[in-house]
Amino acid sequence: MDNRNYTEELNSDLTEKLNKLKDYIEELGSLAIGFSGGVDSSFLLAVAHEVLGEKVIAVTGEDASVPEREVKEASRFCSDRGIRHIICRVDPLSEEGYRHNSPDRCYFCKHGIFTEVKRIADENGISYMAEGSNMDDIGDYRPGLKAAAELSVKSPLREAGLTKEEIRQISKAMGLPTWSKPAYACLASRFVYGEEITEEKLHMIDQAEQFLIEHGFYEERVRLHGKMARIEVPAKDISRLASDGIREEVYEKFKELGFMYVTLDMKGYRLGSMNDTLNH
Repeated sequence: MDNRNYTEELNSDLTEKLNKLKDYIEELGSLAIGFSGGVDSSFLLAVAHEVLGEKVIAVTGEDASVPEREVKEASRFCSDRGIRHIICRVDPLSEEGYRHNSPDRCYFCKHGIFTEVKRIADENGISYMAEGSNMDDIGDYRPGLKAAAELSVKSPLREAGLTKEEIRQISKAMGLPTWSKPAYACLASRFVYGEEITEEKLHMIDQAEQFLIEHGFYEERVRLHGKMARIEVPAKDISRLASDGIREEVYEKFKELGFMYVTLDMKGYRLGSMNDTLNH
């Protein structure tokens, strides 16, 4: 974090919400944060560390649905700021509801992760757990929030009334590298509901998305429909991905990874597109 007084760059509304967040965190006293390395949890962790110092720890769950690059970025974020970071191995595939990709798949995953966070918090004398959902998450379909609530996990960003855009604005003022990071969800979100989740399929998706990232498509999703890959990129990138040269290269790589068909979604990238199937 930059040493300058970043609050001088914030308007009164953002300053008020940030102070509310800090006051809430201070009242908790000590905190174990479920840390993915994304925009929201990075911001929450940075503010919590500013308020609580060594009384905050970051806990990252590691499994086949989390790309290695995300775990490395999370570790680097903590290392750069002197924040204690614990990586725990979890196995959501052991849960039938997760493995069979039911609509409440996230419930089983989050329940498993925060059960581990609670164990680690107890071992380290930490009083509370927290996660990084914000006000924009309230209206979306989020079964993972149910698991968090059952385990008494706090949601400080929602308590402070912060939206995703506001979190990005404050993160930028704080000098956090995550302020402009694209939104990310675990690789299991790439499966159509009812499609069995396996470690092999997760690995295929991970490699496919990494290939796209290495070719400059930083906002992307590779959705799995049986043996078919449905690629989503922002509308502005569709023509580039469909152009000669890149198109053939992507097709050949995806075939090599095990996909039988490779398609490009003409509507473009959007969060939670698999949830569209729940309304039909």
